[in-house]
Amino acid sequence: MNVKDQAKLIIEKFPRNHEERDPFRVLIRTILSQRSRDENTDEAAERLFRAGYDNPEKLASAKPEELYDLIRPAGMFRQKARRIIEVSKEILKRFGGEVPDTLEDLVSLPGVGRKTANIVLYVSFGKPALAVDTHVHRISNRLGWVKTRVPEQTEIELMKILPEELWGPINGSMVEFGRNICLPRNPKCALCPLKEECPSANTKG
Repeated sequence: MNVKDQAKLIIEKFPRNHEERDPFRVLIRTILSQRSRDENTDEAAERLFRAGYDNPEKLASAKPEELYDLIRPAGMFRQKARRIIEVSKEILKRFGGEVPDTLEDLVSLPGVGRKTANIVLYVSFGKPALAVDTHVHRISNRLGWVKTRVPEQTEIELMKILPEELWGPINGSMVEFGRNICLPRNPKCALCPLKEECPSANTKG
């Protein structure tokens, strides 16, 4: 099975549906998700948006301490509160209150890296964009798709070997795959649909 077919199998077996499409809410949620578990991110984002902080105007005028308790579940709440306020101010100042839809503009926002930008581009704007987080980086190397040291290198290499239509979906599916089967330690190889293809699994006999 080639890399493309392996990727399609992961996407098929471990789908992730993105119910939220609003660019601003997706951007803020993704910033909150940094170094946070999905369930904690979901709780923090829901509390923040439910309190009315779901647009750049409201967030830009907020004080960091007003947000602490709302986003506390996501961790690093002081830093993240300052960050999402800074991002909101920049969106208002430079982009007329609209989240930009290019990688260059998105990564120019404070604290927004390529992973976050690519998630917004795919989920909110439907553009081919490949977000590489720790799961995608780790699993791609474990499966032997790439031999890279950092996520930025993984993104470049995966874009060479995967068709554009798989770039967007592979991130969410790799996250689900990595959380449920291909764990960082003690992966559940016996349950893996790619156990016959994976060099790491095969070395275990």
